[in-house]
Amino acid sequence: MEYWSILLSIVISALGIHYLFRNYNFFKRHDVIHVPSVPILGNMTSVIFRRISMADFICKIYNFNPDAKYFGFYAMTNPIFLLRDPEIIKSILVKNFEAFHNRRSLSVLNEPLFANNLLFLHGQKWRDVRTLLSPSFTSSKMKMMFTLMSECAVDFANFLSTSIPGEKSDMNMKDVFTKYTNDVIATCAFGIKINSMKDPTNKFYVYGKEATNFPIMKIIFLLTFRTFGRIFNVKIISSHISNFFKDIIRTTIATRDAENIIRPDMIQLMMDIRGKRERKELDIDDMAAQAFIFSFASFETTSTTISFVAHEIATNPDVQVKLRQEIDQILEESNGQVTFEIINQFQYLDAIIKETLRLYPAIILERVCDETYELPPALPDEKPFTMKKGMTVWIPAYAIHHDAKYYDDPEKFRPERFLDNKMYHNSPCYMPFGLGPRMCIANRFAMLEVKVLLFHLLARCELKPCAKTTIPLKFSKKGVMLKPEGGFWLNVQCRSDMHPVLQSTITNSVAKS
Repeated sequence: MEYWSILLSIVISALGIHYLFRNYNFFKRHDVIHVPSVPILGNMTSVIFRRISMADFICKIYNFNPDAKYFGFYAMTNPIFLLRDPEIIKSILVKNFEAFHNRRSLSVLNEPLFANNLLFLHGQKWRDVRTLLSPSFTSSKMKMMFTLMSECAVDFANFLSTSIPGEKSDMNMKDVFTKYTNDVIATCAFGIKINSMKDPTNKFYVYGKEATNFPIMKIIFLLTFRTFGRIFNVKIISSHISNFFKDIIRTTIATRDAENIIRPDMIQLMMDIRGKRERKELDIDDMAAQAFIFSFASFETTSTTISFVAHEIATNPDVQVKLRQEIDQILEESNGQVTFEIINQFQYLDAIIKETLRLYPAIILERVCDETYELPPALPDEKPFTMKKGMTVWIPAYAIHHDAKYYDDPEKFRPERFLDNKMYHNSPCYMPFGLGPRMCIANRFAMLEVKVLLFHLLARCELKPCAKTTIPLKFSKKGVMLKPEGGFWLNVQCRSDMHPVLQSTITNSVAKS
């Protein structure tokens, strides 16, 4: 028995050494410019041991060779091509999308809510679901959802403005904004009306918060060591949370069928294709997965974006004054009745959000090669490189957005750069939602959600830095998501110059409650 144990150990060690040697010599074997690395952890030692934030790490890697169009580095054991050239980026994300239409699969996580959602689906299944969900985000659907969003934003802003205790109204803005985005996704995706500011113990908020509170590094580890996840059946989300989302879908469908209820939301769209031969139906797991990913995005991505916007508004008083003037002018002209068409006419608010998304975008975009594709020479004296199926590219959106080659004074918050400037539209140098057919399907939804809240919040309140506000921002070294150390803390005050139309509305609202 001892003999077989020793033999097995030798075989496993030999296979491990072969695997590491094969991976860690990938760029050297193919004569590709690459960042020197160490075994197992690759180039990510400083990130894994929390010596540097993911955003700062990507910028450091990005500047390894400023003249190269691309080069290689190792994300733990995975060889990654980091793309720097805008033309190559546009070619991969747009022109040659068919060769790079997938991300790495999360099917290895044994977690349907992750593996089956639009963000990580592959091939034809992705196309089917994308085609199915796209009508949810047309202008007509956005107009209907605007009403639902506005109700959430008014409830949020009124509650906040009437419950501010005074000078000591310092708040963790990420926490309060998450409550708003939670309410929006509950009503727009699940058809559930809740008010998380008044009732922060509601199950949708509590379970949603728990579902998104998992270590991102755990997913990165499982993506790197896929066999480990399959063998040990590793779960990212607890069963009771998965069952909660599925039960909501089942109950909603049963209730609407029984009572003939129709709502302008995502569940309704998925219900409407039932019985249509030309469209493949989604089962409960598929429906729950699509609804979940939008819930996840609201909890994390959208609420974080609003938090960054609020931080920049608070720390740039001149910007806040100009924005309040725009808001008050619109209130005056519309007599307080702000419609879908009017909210989309806010030029300065739109510029503020776009500039915030430039400064704080998703750190990277990832694509996996699905068919042979030739990269041009990385440098004039280098040879082209032919990518094969399974090879991975990263597009460092954060680093590109902070490159002085593409943006004057890139570290400065300057909304004016987006006023009447169309040069960033569909540009590979500006991609907060990605580019091409796989760009974020809900980008218009997210922008509207942010605009509606900021309008109602800034019409009623003033944002100021407080003792806990980090100036300048320093990114957290924990995890890979973009967030500041210490959180998003601001002081929130009621506006002393609130427009009379809004003042009377709030007074009536308080009297009714």
